[in-house]
Amino acid sequence: MIPENEYAPYYKQYIKGIEENKKSIIDNLIDSQKEFENVLNNIPLEKQNFAYAEGKWTIKEVIQHVIDTERVFNYRAMCFARNDKTSLPGFDHDLFVENANMDDRDYTDLLYEMEVLRKSTILLFRSFSEEALLRIGMGSGNKMSVRALGYLFSGHQIHHLNVVKERYL
Repeated sequence: MIPENEYAPYYKQYIKGIEENKKSIIDNLIDSQKEFENVLNNIPLEKQNFAYAEGKWTIKEVIQHVIDTERVFNYRAMCFARNDKTSLPGFDHDLFVENANMDDRDYTDLLYEMEVLRKSTILLFRSFSEEALLRIGMGSGNKMSVRALGYLFSGHQIHHLNVVKERYL
């Protein structure tokens, strides 16, 4: 179990469900990506740009958000694991999605980008020692351990996949 002092309370919703399955960070990263691909590979064209309500993201925008978040947090994980004590800034996920030019993005390319990014995440986390996984850094004004970030990736991805299944399909 990851102590709650290793992450901000906001992230509990993503981390707790994942770590309770007793799988390693790597196994969770692999399994959540497989589930993500299994559901999203078969989305019909007319659903890819669908938003379930005014002001909500489309499925393509949800995928882009998962990609953006994983990229930003991978940088945090690498900095923390390398014992960099710099306090890292937050990011505005709505602004990132708003400026991602999703109308110009091919859906298949987007899914492939997530697949490649996840493979990179897995390799990054395989490179971390047990000691590095326990290191804590500051991001968005909150403490976060490297291992908490590892579980966060899968929990965040599954959270958004569940929203897609419940509200978009």
